[in-house]
Order: sequence, then C-alpha cells, then structure tokens
Amino acid sequence: MTEDSQRNFRSVYYEKVGFRGVEEKKSLEILLKDDRLDTEKLCTFSQRFPLPSMYRALVWKVLLGILPPHHESHAKVMMYRKEQYLDVLHALKVVRFVSDATPQAEVYLRMYQLESGKLPRSPSFPLEPDDEVFLAIAKAMEEMVEDSVDCYWITRRFVNQLNTKYRDSLPQLPKAFEQYLNLEDGRLLTHLRMCSAAPKLPYDLWFKRVWDKVVSGSCKILVFVAVEILLTFKIKVMALNSAEKITKFLENIPQDSSDAIVSKAIDLWHKHCGTPVHSS
Repeated sequence: MTEDSQRNFRSVYYEKVGFRGVEEKKSLEILLKDDRLDTEKLCTFSQRFPLPSMYRALVWKVLLGILPPHHESHAKVMMYRKEQYLDVLHALKVVRFVSDATPQAEVYLRMYQLESGKLPRSPSFPLEPDDEVFLAIAKAMEEMVEDSVDCYWITRRFVNQLNTKYRDSLPQLPKAFEQYLNLEDGRLLTHLRMCSAAPKLPYDLWFKRVWDKVVSGSCKILVFVAVEILLTFKIKVMALNSAEKITKFLENIPQDSSDAIVSKAIDLWHKHCGTPVHSS
C-alpha cells in the first residue's frame, strides 16, 4: 500500500469512528510550535483543510497580520490591540454613538467607521451598503470567535482584505461559477438560466462556509462551493420552475450538509485549479 493510500485509508477510518481530521490537526499543531510561524505553510494548510475551531482565531490573526509570526511578540501585540479597542470604544461611548445596550456587531461597525474616518454625524443615519456587508460579516464572525477584541480585529482586517485584495476578483465570481457549473453539469446551468435564477443565487449566505479559505488567500473557492451546492441539490433545483422558488430553497438548505459540501467543493477546486496557494 502506498503512503497516499495508507493516509486515505486512515482518514476514512478516523471519519467512521468520529475522529475526522486527526492527522490534519496534528500537522497544524506541529506548524504552530515553530518559534516563527511560517505564514506560507499556514496558508497552504488553511486552503487544503478545515481549521480546528480551537486554533482558528490564532491562525486567522497571524494570516491577517493582526499578530506577527514570532510567538514571543504575541502577548505584547495583543495588549496593544486591546488598548486600542478599549480607547475607541470609550470614545464612542463619550459621544453617545454606542451604549451597553448596543448590539455587539453594531459596536464593531461604529468602531471601524471611527477608525477609518467614516463615522456619520448621527447614529440614526441610514447604513450604506458597505456598512451592511460589515455587519453581516461581524455577526457571522461572532459565532466563530468568542473574544470581543479578537472578533473586532479579525472582522476589521477581513473586511479590509475584501475591499483591497479581492475588490477586482469578487465581481468575476458569478461568471466563473457559470463556467465551472457548465463543465460539471451543463443541463443544470441551462435550467438556472431559463428560470433567470443564476443572478439571484444567495452567494453571501454560502460565503461564510469557507472563511478559512478566504482568510488564507483565495476567494475563488466560493465559486466551487456554489457549484457543489447546486450539484448536491440538483434534483430539487431541477424540479423548481422559478427564480424565486429556487432562491428560497437555496437560502434554506440544511446546515448539516455544510461539511460535506465544503469538502466536495475543495475537491472540485483542486480538480480544476490544482492545489492553489494564494490564488484569487
């Protein structure tokens, strides 16, 4: 038995007995023991495997530049990050933009607005589309990151990455989605087009299934998540005959299917793109 087949056999066995990703977790722990964390290797790991929840915040903070690669600096840098967080929060409370009753995601938004020079004259001003995006990301991040200081910094840097690194790539995703779906199942794409459903697919809801991949340097994985969702629910989608019905169904797909869909999406990604590192 070759080394790869042995590994595949062990992975299947671990999954069956409830230890999915045991080997991957050990590999990550080895990477995290280095005195100077190798961001290239952490990116590659994050793109190939799901991050264990216990290490997610640490890896994200390193990959997003919130923490430096050197372990010895982490405590001091996070102390400065916390001081900045508390200073900004205090300033917002003084000018009565937030209070103890303000939802946490909104607090993060106001902090981000203040630090980026975009705080409106009044909290009652309507939110801009970019503000709505920030809020959606902050709310999703709250479910994954417990510490409020970590959550703010990760959300802030993640949004900045979307607005800079991926600004040109994100508008291209729907076109790439149709290209790869056509390669996998042209009939399904034809059905979506006939129903005028392709432009209305809930990409934003599917987006948060693959945070690790996007943080580590690729937004193209979103294309393959969308393709895999359509392939997984092909029979149901093909039976629906309007964009509204298709969109409503796809907005409420079972959460317990997430892991399997993301796993298959990563396989599709590798099938069409090889094993990408820092792809856009």
